[in-house]
Amino acid sequence: MIIAALKSNISSDNRSPIHIETINTLLNLDIEIWFEEGIGDGINVSDKVFADTGLKKHTRDECLENGDLIITNQALIRDEVNQVKSNSTILGMVNPFNNQELINLCSKSKINLVSMEFIPRITRAQKMDVLSSQANLAGYVAVIESAKHLSTALPMMMTAAGTLKPAKVFVIGVGVAGLQAIATAKRLGARVEAFDTRDVVEEQVNSLGAKFVKIDLGETGETDQGYAKELTEEQINKQKELQTKVCERSDIVITTAQLFGRPAPLLIDNKTIDLMKPGSVIFDMAVETGGNVEGSEVDKVIDRNGIKIIGISNLASKVSSHASLALSNNYNNWISDFYNKESATINFDFEDEIIQSSVLVFDGKITNERFK
Repeated sequence: MIIAALKSNISSDNRSPIHIETINTLLNLDIEIWFEEGIGDGINVSDKVFADTGLKKHTRDECLENGDLIITNQALIRDEVNQVKSNSTILGMVNPFNNQELINLCSKSKINLVSMEFIPRITRAQKMDVLSSQANLAGYVAVIESAKHLSTALPMMMTAAGTLKPAKVFVIGVGVAGLQAIATAKRLGARVEAFDTRDVVEEQVNSLGAKFVKIDLGETGETDQGYAKELTEEQINKQKELQTKVCERSDIVITTAQLFGRPAPLLIDNKTIDLMKPGSVIFDMAVETGGNVEGSEVDKVIDRNGIKIIGISNLASKVSSHASLALSNNYNNWISDFYNKESATINFDFEDEIIQSSVLVFDGKITNERFK
């Protein structure tokens, strides 16, 4: 069996699906591992370093044509799928809700397709959860990038020249990314407030030393996968109205609200932005899925009357080495759990909850009802 790891094909993504510190997990399975030349450029690891560990360098075309298991950080395009041999497997982050063509092509060509975005949120699968591992780092980056654009320091400083007040940070959405944003802002000395539609996260917010903002939206909750449920239009309007008061007094506002498989809800409109003080920063972590902030644009900093609105794609890629280490571990754990060493094949046991959830195409059939 040949595992072929592909280099990211998006210029803003410096992550690698393999990492020099985690590669032994796969090597210990006695699997032949190929990698696309230049795969470690974004994490400062040369091809020679990978080759010295026993991996084999090849071109992208060679990896596509010969890989039995292809690891990728992005969905393959049509011409690339056509190069992949039948009965092989594509494993990675394939953005399935926006890539129905990829799913159909894999089905037609009898290529198995595994979406790491569909790893179930169960205890056993936490080690494979790419969304959580990358969101955690994204939350950290959001605070660091926001601080760069703020004209004040984050911590309180008592100096002979006077006392400098701490920055006020408001985090909207307390999932994995939000919790890390809260923790990072607190470590940097900011005064932090946070809001989420799920009251159950109040204790987590308080444990990090932040203040939970209570907004009574009526009945809310979370899905069985731990995501916040979609709000009604009336609830969203009420949330906007009440959180506006917090935004007004905040120096940094970070929005993290995303809905799995659907556009992100608009939480901060121009009316709210115009009430904020000049010099404030709004960081829209959901900019790639439609945005939580009116006027935010992917990979741009928009200045609206002195308030900076920031939208950055591939946030975890800003700390590409750690992101790659976490990501490669996620992939490695999936492979290790389902690789049969005796037959040198992946065991696609559809009685297993992780296989049921993450495998979108198997043996020419689309197995997930959402994409049929």
